[in-house]
Amino acid sequence: MTKIAIIGAGLAGLTAAHDLKEHASVTLYEKSRGVGGRLATRRAEPFSFDHGAQFFKARSKAFMDFIDPMIQDGTVQRWDARFAEIEGSTLVNSKQWGEAPPHYVGAPSMNAVGKYLGADLDIRFETRITSMQWSHDQWHLQDERGETLAPCDWVLSTLPAQQAFDLLPPTLPFRAALGSVQMRGCFSLMLGFRDALPIEFDAALVRERDISWISLNSSKPGRPEACSLLVHSTNLWADAHIEDDRDWVTDYLCDQTSEVIGYDVHSAQHKAVHGWRYANIGRQTGATHFLHADQRVGLCGDWLVQGRVEAAFKSGRALANSLKEII
Repeated sequence: MTKIAIIGAGLAGLTAAHDLKEHASVTLYEKSRGVGGRLATRRAEPFSFDHGAQFFKARSKAFMDFIDPMIQDGTVQRWDARFAEIEGSTLVNSKQWGEAPPHYVGAPSMNAVGKYLGADLDIRFETRITSMQWSHDQWHLQDERGETLAPCDWVLSTLPAQQAFDLLPPTLPFRAALGSVQMRGCFSLMLGFRDALPIEFDAALVRERDISWISLNSSKPGRPEACSLLVHSTNLWADAHIEDDRDWVTDYLCDQTSEVIGYDVHSAQHKAVHGWRYANIGRQTGATHFLHADQRVGLCGDWLVQGRVEAAFKSGRALANSLKEII
């Protein structure tokens, strides 16, 4: 049976693996301790934070069909949040989310989606692939510990563009284009409070500040009751400060949040920050994936379409469908 190695167990890799598992022997290699990529959750008892993607929508029938089993068993639920738009420190619009289309989240945490999809897959965690060599008609991958992994017939990368550029062989005709892809960074500020906050929204889009998003994570279905606030910086500010001291970043983002909501969040019982170097990208107009049959290498990821959850699904499925026509 054809052996396929997928680098990365985010949604694009999990989608491709699910679509290929009946046609090949598939192994996923994931650098972190869990699945889902930016469908991520961090816990600091009694608090819980979805510090990556905040929600997702299903705009296509294919993606709706894909998540429907998760909706049926409660792994995916609607988040009908009280939504606000804020300019500076002024609330300019508010409404209740509902249909058209619904906003979905994983339950009881965003990473529940990755856990559901990864339950029956062969995933090797804490394995960062650092090189790949072609020998004896197969690919041989090596991890950061210097260990050579089981040979495979195909390698599919779901890495961000710059990381894929660094890893993939220079002989691939599509590799050169990866060097010009500019993904944007983002900081996620996680704040936990002893008492409920005096705010009148569950989710807010923020403009004219260095933060772009605030959500009351504890308002999402299935979350712990402890008051958990998640704040995203703007991509522009994160790109300028991605290497800065994390304590300074935390204090600055707390300042910004305090000014926006009119409450001093420096008093939080729990404070943490996470920097996403490759968090987002605007809508793209090129290919949804790349596949080179002669060198047996494929590439997919949300950044080929748009930095959204459904985009990762679209790219992963498109690559899997193309590969199924060959193997």
